[in-house]
Amino acid sequence: MDKKTFLITTDNVAFYAADMGRWIGEKVRNAGMKGVIFGMSGGVDCSVVARLCQLGEVDLQLVLMPYGDDMERTQSLGHAMELIDRFAMAYHVFDIKSAVDALTSNRFAADEATVALSHANLRPRVRMAYLYQLAQMSGRFVCGTGNLSERTVGYFTKWGDGGCDINPLAMLTKQEVYVLAHYLDLPDSIIRKQPSAGLWAGQTDEAEMGITYREIDAFILDGTSGNSTVDEKIRRMIARSAHKFEPIPAYTG
Repeated sequence: MDKKTFLITTDNVAFYAADMGRWIGEKVRNAGMKGVIFGMSGGVDCSVVARLCQLGEVDLQLVLMPYGDDMERTQSLGHAMELIDRFAMAYHVFDIKSAVDALTSNRFAADEATVALSHANLRPRVRMAYLYQLAQMSGRFVCGTGNLSERTVGYFTKWGDGGCDINPLAMLTKQEVYVLAHYLDLPDSIIRKQPSAGLWAGQTDEAEMGITYREIDAFILDGTSGNSTVDEKIRRMIARSAHKFEPIPAYTG
């Protein structure tokens, strides 16, 4: 993983917001693309990316991909629409339930928790497939929205939400994302909500990981969360998810 060389604060956020928007636009235009497309969950990360695309004057298409009524039950749909309405963003809705259900299998069922997680991870993988199909048809990049804190501990689905062509947040801690969120005038409902990958009802990132984003951010920036037990857990997560960042092993003789 690349070394972090900058830190976004309230003092320099205007510069970095403009520069990140410029960077997105430059990547899109240099590749001859028409714009970008990505999934909109109503969360802070994708909402920040959407606003950065607007700053960079990049043609943007958001895709809401609920699994049945899950986005309504978790209020994610309302949060997404609040952002979309405030900033006049183009969007589409695709219900992925039938596609996910058709792919769900218990053939190699192990313990219940493993089966449940494998089923949950189908959702971001189906969303990735939809996004790349739509991107190819419309001549767009699939834009990633994962931040450095998630990437550090491997908190993303391989070949799911980890699949993208460009990612403006890849070197930003979660706290830096929130600095941008305030500067970019995101709705308070999005800024205040508990981060969630929406993998199942009531799921939150921090509860699932068993550590907080502030602890991960401190580990990234200071080398320690301030708690040796948490530090060891983060190191184990880094080691366990290392395969997500390595090239696919190939036999070379």
